[in-house]
Amino acid sequence: MKRTFFLRLFLMSAVACLMACSTLPAPAPCFAKLTFRRVFKGSSPEFIEISVREDSDVAGYEIRQLDEEAGASPFQVGATLRTKMFELAAELKHFQGQDLDVHRKIAYLGEKTFHWDCGGQVHEAKFNYTMNPAASQLLQIFEGLARQQESADLISRRMKYDRLGVNDALLQFESDLNRSLLPEPKRLLPMLDQIAGDPKYVDIARQRARSLAERIRHQG
Repeated sequence: MKRTFFLRLFLMSAVACLMACSTLPAPAPCFAKLTFRRVFKGSSPEFIEISVREDSDVAGYEIRQLDEEAGASPFQVGATLRTKMFELAAELKHFQGQDLDVHRKIAYLGEKTFHWDCGGQVHEAKFNYTMNPAASQLLQIFEGLARQQESADLISRRMKYDRLGVNDALLQFESDLNRSLLPEPKRLLPMLDQIAGDPKYVDIARQRARSLAERIRHQG
């Protein structure tokens, strides 16, 4: 009888525990943030930081010299490109315990950092130069986003303050486009369309903007 009693008591306790566990709220989903930082004193720019969120097109960038005032600005990164970036981060185990540096005597190219932050889990990896394929792809995307945003900022400034310099800014953008360095050149289409259709800009700039916009749209 005692054995039966204790067995029933144990089973009742187990059932009660399972029922209690089943009523606990599920853990909140973790939406990660992926950040790239490059610090290279003496270069231009000396400081680059780009942060991309897994659950939002709204990203942040900061591109400046080290003695300039700090402050991030928003920009957009599309879902397709973000998915690729987070897949590469997953290949790298979200940088947990990863040694990405090549550890060879090569020129100093600036300290680069990949940083992962998700629900209190924080990991990062620092390197000067890497030959890891996934890390190299991710670095190329981040650096491409930085170049793309530098072009956007330069064209925007020239449109406001130096109309005659707009064509030179477009030439720089075109050079990067020709080398396939820009991950999402379609982000600059509104500016290109504005230049192409505004007679206050010189004709050569309007023609170049129109040609670039048509090319980007054709590429999809």
